[in-house]
Amino acid sequence: MKKSVLTRYRVMAYVTGVLLVLLTLGVIAKYVLDMDGAADFTRVVGIAHGWLYVIYLVFAFDLGSKAKWPVGKQLWVLLAGTIPTAAFFVERKVSRELEAGFAEDAPAVAKA
Repeated sequence: MKKSVLTRYRVMAYVTGVLLVLLTLGVIAKYVLDMDGAADFTRVVGIAHGWLYVIYLVFAFDLGSKAKWPVGKQLWVLLAGTIPTAAFFVERKVSRELEAGFAEDAPAVAKA
């Protein structure tokens, strides 16, 4: 598996996670704090998160299929984009796991 597959997953995990946190804050501002302008903010961020979450799903599914994950693990990674802040923790765990695999696959450099 190429490292670029992991990189594009990581980027989309952070983007999706940030947008979901912003959306959560916007919903709180709209319904709990009754702030002016929160409705427009929530609508824009919600649309952006929705479209980018679809891209996240594609990249996460691609990563999971290339890493040969079991179905349960792949579902957890796919759903992480729907739980505020979960994408950050899941991304970190997945990255550490797969980067360790990349380090094992790298050829050893011999010193003269």
